[in-house]
Amino acid sequence: MSTSTASKPLVTYTYTPGVGSVGVAAGVVVEEARLTHLAYAPEIAQVMLRRQQAEAIIAARQKIVHGAVSMVQMALSELSAKEVVTLDDERKASMVSNLMTVLCAESDVQPVINTGTLYS
Repeated sequence: MSTSTASKPLVTYTYTPGVGSVGVAAGVVVEEARLTHLAYAPEIAQVMLRRQQAEAIIAARQKIVHGAVSMVQMALSELSAKEVVTLDDERKASMVSNLMTVLCAESDVQPVINTGTLYS
């Protein structure tokens, strides 16, 4: 006895939106289905990658600046507490500017020899 299955499908799937499961008429219930590969058009993927890279750069910069500000605060308070040097507001501002430039720079810092004073 031979039965032909060409006229009707062996397994019938029904999808219920919002429920998240797929029932099968053959008595099998699929609990979960996942995408194993998702491909975007190249131009969309490129834009998404650039955005992700920009977000990572911003997050890294925020950490660098936060660390630099903490180091500058620590340096100023240590110099003041140990009475190593007494700085007026203008020299503190200059020191803060120099330290922030050095600590946040992407490239190596070149030493500069100051041949004058701030008040010349």
